[in-house]
Amino acid sequence: MRRIKAVIFDLDGTIANTLPLCISAFRQAIEPLIKRPVSDGEIIATFGPSEEGTIKALAPAHYDKGVADYLRYYESSHHMCSTPFERISSLLGFLKEKGVHLSLVTGKGRYSTGISLKQFQLEEMFEFIETGSPLGPRKPEAIQLILEKLENVSKDEVIYVGDAPSDILSSREAGVASVAAAWAETSEPAKLLALQPDELFYSIEEFFNWLKVKI
Repeated sequence: MRRIKAVIFDLDGTIANTLPLCISAFRQAIEPLIKRPVSDGEIIATFGPSEEGTIKALAPAHYDKGVADYLRYYESSHHMCSTPFERISSLLGFLKEKGVHLSLVTGKGRYSTGISLKQFQLEEMFEFIETGSPLGPRKPEAIQLILEKLENVSKDEVIYVGDAPSDILSSREAGVASVAAAWAETSEPAKLLALQPDELFYSIEEFFNWLKVKI
């Protein structure tokens, strides 16, 4: 890998520990509509599409209200995840100061992404932001769209940082190096290792130190 000129980040589980917040907001929105409990596993099994896809899968007869309620609960419950992971803001600031391009590719919908970036005071940090689709996963396409916008940056100067096995596969499909983020309590390091990412880090500090010699 050549010197890193661009870093594309995932959001949930990479920038912040937002997964418990997402599950809580889904449960608050969906259970009153379908009048039964939904498990974490049921909710997580729908991930890939954006939140709209989860509502469509679990409460299809209440789609509009489900989406509106989810976003309302997501915002009002954001105190569950009031800040990014420790050192993330410092890491992003360091990269920006060094002239490294920063973008965001997330499976989250546009509205919830905006809510979280505002909460974390990171609204101005990413040059390009690609969000998810209710129709299904689109990260390889989203990464490719950002690559096409980058000037004087080749694929081997770009990394994608994400916490899920699908992030490694998306990186590979888009032709960029994969950095597996295993620092969230929700990460599954064994599954990440099994896919042989280009790099895997168990702490943000470890990732930060690696970046310092790569840029």
